[in-house]
Amino acid sequence: MSRYRGPKLRIIRRLGPLPGLTTKKSNKLNRPGKDGNANADTGKKLTEYGVRLEEKQKLKYNYGLTESQLFRYVKEARRRQGVTGLILLQLLEMRLDTLCFTLGFAKSMAQARQLVNHGHIVVNNQVVSIPSFQCRVNDIIGIKDKSSSKTLVENSIKNNQVSDIPSHLQFDSSKLEARVLDYCDRADVSLDLDELLVIEYYSRR
Repeated sequence: MSRYRGPKLRIIRRLGPLPGLTTKKSNKLNRPGKDGNANADTGKKLTEYGVRLEEKQKLKYNYGLTESQLFRYVKEARRRQGVTGLILLQLLEMRLDTLCFTLGFAKSMAQARQLVNHGHIVVNNQVVSIPSFQCRVNDIIGIKDKSSSKTLVENSIKNNQVSDIPSHLQFDSSKLEARVLDYCDRADVSLDLDELLVIEYYSRR
């Protein structure tokens, strides 16, 4: 399955706020589709499978992943020692495109992915053009020493106005550099999600 490129507000109406997908808000309150208000009128609830599916889709759309990519992250999280749901979020939060988005270098995950793809981002003074690159503790994320790259990121930071940088990152605005201090805590993830339901969704695979 390819990466989603369809209408984003439709996804927001169905799944709720997804900061990595878009910052726009829909004027419509009901869920998309002909029966968008059916659940409110009849009191009908989603099945257990439906609830798990929606939690999985939140993760997939927010981080801009394909189905196969997300499944690989789930398998890797299961393999490691610790709480599987938290490890899954930590793996996703340590992606280079996710860190660029968190630092305010881009307004969405898609824009952050493009920023990395075009070679504007360096890790430990080496250009990295792979959005899924897994950063490690003590890695330093910076901007390519080129005026166009720096101007692009400076404008994004100014427009995005990220108020709080998570505690696992240390950002130097004068150098446009960030150091990864540690893996993120659950409280540092802004996405409203029950990650345990995502693990349950994949439990039979």
